[in-house]
Amino acid sequence: MKEKDQQKVRLQLTKELNEKLIEIGKNVINQLKVYENPNVNIPLRSLSNVYFDEKDRLLRMGNKATERTYFNLSQSKSFMQTMLVASKLREVIKDGSHVGLRQLFYMCKQGIPGTKENTFDDQGESDIIIEDIEGVLRVLREQIGIVATSKGKLSGDITLVDSGDEIDCGKLGSSGYGIPSIVEKGVVDFSKTKSEFILVVEKEQTWIRLNQDKFWKKKNCLLMTGGGQPDRGTRRLLHRLHTELDLPVYVFTDMDIWGYYIYSVYKQGSINLAHFSENAAVPDAKFIGVKMSDVERFKIPKNHWIPMKKVDFKRVKEIAAYDWFKEDKAWQKEFKKISDFKHVVEQDVLVAKGLDFMSKEYLPFKFDTKDWIE
Repeated sequence: MKEKDQQKVRLQLTKELNEKLIEIGKNVINQLKVYENPNVNIPLRSLSNVYFDEKDRLLRMGNKATERTYFNLSQSKSFMQTMLVASKLREVIKDGSHVGLRQLFYMCKQGIPGTKENTFDDQGESDIIIEDIEGVLRVLREQIGIVATSKGKLSGDITLVDSGDEIDCGKLGSSGYGIPSIVEKGVVDFSKTKSEFILVVEKEQTWIRLNQDKFWKKKNCLLMTGGGQPDRGTRRLLHRLHTELDLPVYVFTDMDIWGYYIYSVYKQGSINLAHFSENAAVPDAKFIGVKMSDVERFKIPKNHWIPMKKVDFKRVKEIAAYDWFKEDKAWQKEFKKISDFKHVVEQDVLVAKGLDFMSKEYLPFKFDTKDWIE
């Protein structure tokens, strides 16, 4: 898309968002004029309103909503917070700039006259309201101009244009390309790459190790990490690279239920952000992380195993029952194996077998033998 066309799209979106926010305010004013209890319908963001779309293989949000009203003692503060955040978001949209989540919190934080109460006590409150408004407006907060802390990294043979600056991700040394919070077209653009696939690793330390070994050059791939539970920018960029450049995605995590869930987030999306899945999930992503068979095959010693905790066993049962896992025989087998094994094995342990063992032996074996879960 040409820059002039991108500008038109941005202006049209700005106009639409501004109109939607004005409409929310007008509805409240009209309700007050006829002595009705002011309210706004907020899409319900919980497991009860999330379903697994079997056709598209990703999580979607249902149509359930909750009515947030002013003349309700338990909801009056959250109603006020919703209106306050909406008004500040309109300022950001009209200004055409970006603002951080923390900065927006301080824009909204103030004392309530005649009381000892604040509009917001901590950022967690305003973050939740922002996600609520995303649902009301049916847009991503990135499109509104809200910037979050980013932690993702990328390296490999690809050139990006980030806010007008051309960046060769294969020439950024040990630090790699820091994936920004907003990676929409017009902010981050890219063209064709010679890379054949994307390897996403759970942990930043693992990414650093593989990047130092130039694994991306040896296997002709892009190397990415979300630094644990991935941030939205990392998930969104991965989705774009996969769909726009037709690059297969492989996810490498620990052998534990938390790592398995991180894979699920990359693949199907997350429950809390089901409205974001269509723009961020990669249903074709394959799991190439540590499995029980690796413990035996690569003779990982017992003193490198970590005992599972009660919360781990509980989480295994919860995740095994999710719609997107419960009919999957391969995953059900892995869940049973890890529960019976009663230990977790981290990807970091592979370095104990040699600093370059992961890049020279372990991962090449996994790819060569197609030892992954679909």
